[in-house]
Amino acid sequence: MRVSLMAALLLACSVAWAHGPTRQKVTESVTIKAAPDAVWAKVKDFGAMQGWHPAIENTAADQGSGVGSIRTLTLKGGGTIVEELESYSDADRKFSYRMTDPGPVPVNNYSSTLSVKPADGGGSVVEWRGAFYRKYMNNDPPPEQNDEAAVKAITGIYQFGLGNLKAMLEKK
Repeated sequence: MRVSLMAALLLACSVAWAHGPTRQKVTESVTIKAAPDAVWAKVKDFGAMQGWHPAIENTAADQGSGVGSIRTLTLKGGGTIVEELESYSDADRKFSYRMTDPGPVPVNNYSSTLSVKPADGGGSVVEWRGAFYRKYMNNDPPPEQNDEAAVKAITGIYQFGLGNLKAMLEKK
């Protein structure tokens, strides 16, 4: 009995010490001096991300902005990302999607929502938020596949795209 108790305690301790990846979250937003409908018109087409995100060379979506549409993003400099549209609301100016193949992005189980809302005092607020795990799902990930690399990559993607969107729509 004593051996069984010791074995159970050791097992419980080893399970408590084991720690896999934790879900990471990134939210970025930008205020744009343009009407929400004008901003939404620029970002709403699930098959046209190259029209506003400077890292995207081409976008191909098999069902346009229909739920279930699969889009392939071809990146400038090489590589592709494959995503599936999970929800879409023109009335709410919002859509959600998930990556089915993150390509060079160091994430797993990524899901995201992009929305456009009226800003206080006029203009629009575009919010892009995502939740994901790091690419390396086991313990002791290499630096390029750890939590910090995943958060840095997603933050960079969001900031680069939103910054360019703001510049495009506020251009005079």
